[in-house]
This record gives sequence, structure tokens and C-alpha cells, in this order.
Amino acid sequence: MKPINKDFRVNDQLLRGPRETRLREVRVIDEAGEALGVMNVRDAVTLAQEKGLDIIEVAPQAQPPVCRIMDYGKYKYEQGKRENDQRKKQKQQELKALKMRPVTAEHDFQVRVRQAIEFLKDGDKVKVTVQFKAREITHPELGRRIMERMMEAITEHGIVEKIPALEGKLLIMILSPKKD
Repeated sequence: MKPINKDFRVNDQLLRGPRETRLREVRVIDEAGEALGVMNVRDAVTLAQEKGLDIIEVAPQAQPPVCRIMDYGKYKYEQGKRENDQRKKQKQQELKALKMRPVTAEHDFQVRVRQAIEFLKDGDKVKVTVQFKAREITHPELGRRIMERMMEAITEHGIVEKIPALEGKLLIMILSPKKD
């Protein structure tokens, strides 16, 4: 068998001939979207060459694999466009952090509650941290009281994803927005 001069692509890789695909038969779809049926790889490559197009494997896990005859540049463009659309539709959920101390004043606490509610309304998770300094760590119940007050204040807008846990000199709790 003579090697074919025209390049063709399988799985976005430039291949030099049908021997390198390790495929015997493929299901072929032409540029108009019509199924041409199952055929030998060599015949599919020849058909693509006659039309001046590339053969691209679009469903490698199918039995037999599905290949499409089309322009590779157009294929890459459409694939990139599809990925951009999917990326735009995804909402990235951020983890916002709020820090307090066991001696946080009431007004400062209310400000943190308002911030937490805003973050939860925006669909972001909130990491609430109470930081203990020096001998404050001997009274972790002060930090737990602050966390309990925070949980009560946000019950309408969010749920506790991770209950308050002491990690070193930090008491950490994670809140996530309620699913509507």
C-alpha cells in the first residue's frame, strides 16, 4: 500500500496516512451531514481527498468510530466557538472570605452579616473565619457564639456547608447559597 500524500486529521492530530489511525472501518458522514455508511479507512481518506477536504474523527468511542468529511479549519473554528459559549454560560462560584475576632463589636458583626447575605445572594460561597490571638484561644466558646449568631442571621439566604471547626488559631465555617 502506498502512503497517501494528503494529510488528514483524527482527534485534532495531524496524521500522515490511514495506517497510523489503527482503524479498519469507520462510519463516514459527508460535508452536508448525510451518512455515507461504514467504509474502509483508505476509501474514506480517498473520498475526502477527492473533495479537497479533511477527514476528522468526531466520535472515537463509537463502534465503528464516526468520521466526518469537512474542512479542518472550519471544524476547529466551530469547536472553539462552542467552547466559548459553554464558558460564558457557566457561572463561576467564588469563595468569599469574612474575617472576625472573638471581640468583634456588634456593628462590625452586623456589617459582616450584610456582606455574607450579599455574597450568598450573588451565588457565592462564604468562608467565615474567627481568628484568635494570644490567650483568646483559651476561650473558643466566644468564637462559637459568633458563629452561631452568624448561622441564625443567614438562615433565610444560605445553609451551613461546613460546620464551625477549630483549625489551629482559626475557627472556620463555610456557608453556601440555598438552592431555589
